[in-house]
Formats: sequence, structure tokens, C-alpha cells
Amino acid sequence: MSEVLVSETIHPVYSAHESRTQFLLRVGKARPVLLQGVYPFAGRGVQDARPINADLQYTVPADHTAEVQYVRAGNHSDDLIYLTLIVNDKAIRYFPIGPKAHIHIPLVIVEPHLAGEVIDIGLGAPRGISGSVVVDVGVFEIEEGM
Repeated sequence: MSEVLVSETIHPVYSAHESRTQFLLRVGKARPVLLQGVYPFAGRGVQDARPINADLQYTVPADHTAEVQYVRAGNHSDDLIYLTLIVNDKAIRYFPIGPKAHIHIPLVIVEPHLAGEVIDIGLGAPRGISGSVVVDVGVFEIEEGM
């Protein structure tokens, strides 16, 4: 009789009908994290983007990586504003939103963010403009080694 060795590592085995994301969710090695809310803002100048609210800050936990999958947002003001994806106090992506408009951007280029990195959502708007912004940012949190 031969012995069968079972590895404790989960190898990504999924079908053509199941994406990597679906597989990792199914086997419990990942979870969605949603950064969401409706927030008032007052523009400080187009060049002066700042984090919107501490509720939209996410720190990647130990032994995990994170990937921002999409950005959805709505601008209730009468002027162009933009959101920024900020990682460790550095803006890495920009998402303009027209007046009284909304966006949905599924990200094609998805960078892995390592444990301890801080992800924030910032907003820039012309000085004197005020309004509200609806924010929905989808982050995929993955156990290390996946």
C-alpha cells in the first residue's frame, strides 16, 4: 500500500468558470473589504487632495496582501472633483468625477499592497466648492502565500 502525502498549501485549482477571486473566496483564503460612505467636502484647491474621512482608511493586516479591485463614486457638487487612491501617504491613482456625475472603474492594473501598508481615499476639488461625495471602493484581502 502506498502513502499519499497531503500538502498543507492550497494550490490554486479552479476551472475556466471560476476566477482566482472566486476560488480564493470559496476556499476561505480571501475576503472583500468595502470602503464606503457618503461624505461632505469643501474644496481646498485642485492641487490639495486630502483624505476624505478616517472611515475610508484601511491598513493591510499582518500575513495578508490587499488589492484594490474597483472604485465607484458619485459627485453631488456643481464642479469637477477627483478621488485619489493614497498608499502610505502617496497618491498612486486619480479618478476624476464630473459635476453631478458618477463613475465605476474596475481596475485593470491591480497592484498587491503588502502587510502594514495604509490605503486611504482622498479628494481634491476647486477652492470654494462644497458638496457631497458617495464613495464605494472594493478591496480584496488575501492571506499570504496565495
